[in-house]
Order: sequence, then structure tokens, then C-alpha cells
Amino acid sequence: MLKILAGLETPDSGSLSPRRGLRVGYLPQQDRFDAVADGWTVRDELTRALQGLGLEDYEIDMRLEAGLDDAGFQDHAVSVATLSGGWRKRLAILAQVVREPDLLLLDEPTNHLDLEGVLWLEKFLSGLRFSFLTVTHDRLFLERVANRVIELDRRHKDGFFSSKGNYSAFLEKRETLLADQASQQESLGNVVRTEIAWLRRNPKAQTIKHTARVDRAGELMGDLAELKFRNSQDKAVDIDFSGSGRQTRRLVEAKGVAKSLGGRRLFGPLDLALGPGEKLGLLGENGSGKSTLLRMLAGELAPDAGAIKHAERLEIVTFDQHRDRLDLSTTLRRALCPNGEHVYYRGKATHVAGWATRFLFRHEQLDKPLSELSGGEQSRVLIATLMLKSADLLLLDEPTNDLDIRSLETLEASMMDFPGALVLVTHDRYLLERVCQRILALDGKGGADYFADLSQWENRKAAEKGSPTAPAAAPKPALTPNEAKELKGMETAIQLAERQAQKARLALEDPAVAADAAELAKRHKAVDDAHSKVDALFARWQELEARA
Repeated sequence: MLKILAGLETPDSGSLSPRRGLRVGYLPQQDRFDAVADGWTVRDELTRALQGLGLEDYEIDMRLEAGLDDAGFQDHAVSVATLSGGWRKRLAILAQVVREPDLLLLDEPTNHLDLEGVLWLEKFLSGLRFSFLTVTHDRLFLERVANRVIELDRRHKDGFFSSKGNYSAFLEKRETLLADQASQQESLGNVVRTEIAWLRRNPKAQTIKHTARVDRAGELMGDLAELKFRNSQDKAVDIDFSGSGRQTRRLVEAKGVAKSLGGRRLFGPLDLALGPGEKLGLLGENGSGKSTLLRMLAGELAPDAGAIKHAERLEIVTFDQHRDRLDLSTTLRRALCPNGEHVYYRGKATHVAGWATRFLFRHEQLDKPLSELSGGEQSRVLIATLMLKSADLLLLDEPTNDLDIRSLETLEASMMDFPGALVLVTHDRYLLERVCQRILALDGKGGADYFADLSQWENRKAAEKGSPTAPAAAPKPALTPNEAKELKGMETAIQLAERQAQKARLALEDPAVAADAAELAKRHKAVDDAHSKVDALFARWQELEARA
């Protein structure tokens, strides 16, 4: 769609009618800097971008200075070849913006940007005086920069749905639309059934009125078939991670751990503890040590100092952003099911074809090598293999790469429901806000700080630059002496409650009361109450631990 609007491709049907003299800027997903000459600077690149606009030299200089400063380039003579992926993306965006087009088309502009880069882009785009259209999977980015959202989807009439307002308004309107569409299908189905019953009685009169009703019945059936098709398109990857059910208070604990790389300290000394139900987000620029810390928590890499202790027989499942664990030469069938024709999920056998369908793969793809799959499809293969493993601890390194928004929503729900501990590295701030209870931010220079949420981290970054945004989140109150005493005895209390829950379960399973309905109901309630007490103690422990 963007390429058609940019005039790079032609539609199969219909017409594109740009206003006379319209200037369009287009930012593809991949930049085109690989062929630049050695020594080619960011200033050279922007000067080239401004050629052909009829600008005076002083106008070019003014746009360059203002643009480079707005984009955060302190050294205007830095070589393009030495830029990181994030700074190359900034330069590519800036090269389009300095031309001041009437319409700017942006294809996944947040790709390769770290969180600070995305925050810069939000502010940068909000200050533009011209229109822009962006394709993005970054939902919080949409929330902050868009005043209209268009979804291309077969669920909608004519294949799209347009909503004025930000992403939250779009979600609300779409929910209403789809609910109305489902209700419309039900009502139309009732009408069609009535018309079919009338047709089956096959009145003999061939009057104009009779013919018109037959035609109307045919039209209604066509409308119903279209509605059924649209409503059946509501598909997303069916993601549901399995927990092992372990109730140990501490799953993993790191004390005083530190790590350096190439003589540069990444982080440390760092303390970290995770128990069931805890969900931690990891933030930091590229190279700050996020993936390194995940490998240390997984036991794949030893710290330079300090120690990491795992609970006995801890089950860890890891998602690798680089997909290094995939053998791209193997077929989709063997990647999903290494042996035989069935996978076993939660104790039930599922044929590999059905398992593939659950992750939106077509039957004809089963015997294709993974190398022929897209990046998003390879991500879905990894998620499918991880779901077959029960886990106490999930370590997810950029699991959202290349996933569409509906699959992101499903992944988000699965993370929130996962009963074990979870550590998440992602550039998807919407996902961080929804899933994670606290955030650990690494600065790549040895520093590491905990934050209650993403907004608190954003305020810290803004304050460091001398431009505070929203008021800082209120600090959590310190523990009172009684609460400190409560926390100290919490582990013992949880162990006692778990033993009581086990006794209640054994009492329920006593064959002597199998025929006594009243006693069974009483013992069922005792089991439920015991488990509720355990859950309440864990929740209270997490609250006290966070404040401590």
C-alpha cells in the first residue's frame, strides 16, 4: 500500500490521484546506506537529500543545522559507515523530513531504534507541520502519534476499517464494530433460515412477487456468506505457555553479579530475585548487556563476580531473538515435530498438521525448509517449540519481532496468565506496560536501576536531559516495623499454608467420603480456601518484597 501511494508500484485496479505538485517522502524498512563511499558524512547525506528543491545555500545550511540538532547528531561530520543501526534509522528519517514533503510515508520507522530512539521519534514526528502515514506494530507509538488509525483486515467490509483518534479509540470502536458484525450475522442467519423454509415449500405461483422474493433470498444468502467469511478471519497465533506449577518462593536469585565485555563493565554488582508470578522487564540500549544477563540467568554464562542460585530442578525456557536455535535447513514439519507425526501438549496428542494450523501455517508449508519462511513465521516456529515445554522461568529476548498486532495481543495475554517467573526484553513498550510489574534498566556502563513502570523510567531519562515530562511516580512507602517482621516470617507462613493445602487435598481424595455429597462439598471448599490462602500469601509477599 505504501509503495502504491509512493508511486513505486501500480494497483491491479482502481486509480491513484495525487494532487498536482504533491511532494511525497518515502522511508522503506531497509535504509540504502550500504553503498555510501568511505568518509561520507551525515551532513553529506542530508545535503544530497536537499538537492533539486531549488533552495539557496543558506537555506540548505539552516535546514541541515536544525535537522541534525533535532535528531541528536552531536558530530555533524561523523561517517555514515560507522553509525549503528539505530542512528542509521534516524538519519534515514531525517533525510526525508528535511525535504519537508506534503506527505511522508514511513514503513516500520521504529525498527532498529532503541527505546530512547523511539521516544525521540515520537517527539520529532509530533512537531511536523505536514501529514504522515506510518505502518507500525508499535502500539504505544500509535497511541502517541496517530490521530487516525486504519486497519487492513479481511474481517472488515471492503477490507479495511478507519477510525479517527488514537490507538485506544481505535480499539474501542473496532470492538463495537466486530460485536455488531457478529450480532448482524446471527440476525441475518435467522432471516435466511425463514426464507429457506419458504423456498422449500416451493409455492407454484410464478408471480412477480414470488420471483422477487426468490431473488431477495439469494441476496440474503450471499450477504450471510460474506459475513460468515469476514467473522471467520479473526485469527491470531494461539499462544499459551505452560507453567510447571512449582510454588517455591525463590526460583532464581542473583547476588552481587557483575559482567564486563572487552574491558567495559556492562553491569554490576547487581542483586535480583524472582519468584512465581513475577514479571520483570529489561531495558537498555543495544550492547548494554540485556541478552548477556538473560544468558547468565539461564545458566549458560558465568558472572565475573557474584553468584546465581537456581531452585532445585528449575525448568527454564528461553526465546532467542536471533533465532540461533533454529536449523534453517530442516523442514517446518520436523521443526514442529522432530519425531513421528504427533506433538504432545499438556498430555494430549495433536497431529503436526493441526499443530501447524494453530500457528497459522498452511498445510503446503509443512515440507518447506525454514529458510523459506519469513522472519515472523520463524518466530512462530520458536514459540510453538517453546510451548511444548513446561517452565518455571521464561526468558524472552525480543519475542515480538515480526509478529502482527493480533498475535502480539495473544502473546501478551499468555504472558500475563503465565504462573511462573518471566523476564522480558522487548522494544514493545505497550507490552512492557501491560505485562511487567517492575523494570530493570541497564545503562551499559555498569549501572542498573529498578523502576516501578515505564513512565518512571521515561521521567528519569527526561530529567537527565534537563527536560522533565510528566510528574514522577510516587515512591512506594517503606515497610513499617510490623511489616518487616511479617516479611521475615513469610516463607515459613507460605510453607505452612502449602502443607495445609496438601492435607486438604488428601482429605478430599479419601475414598471413605466418596459417596457423601455433603462431606465432599465441605472438603472441596476446604481445598479452595487453602489454595486461596496460599495465593494471598504469595501476593502479600510480592507486595512486601517490592517495597523492601
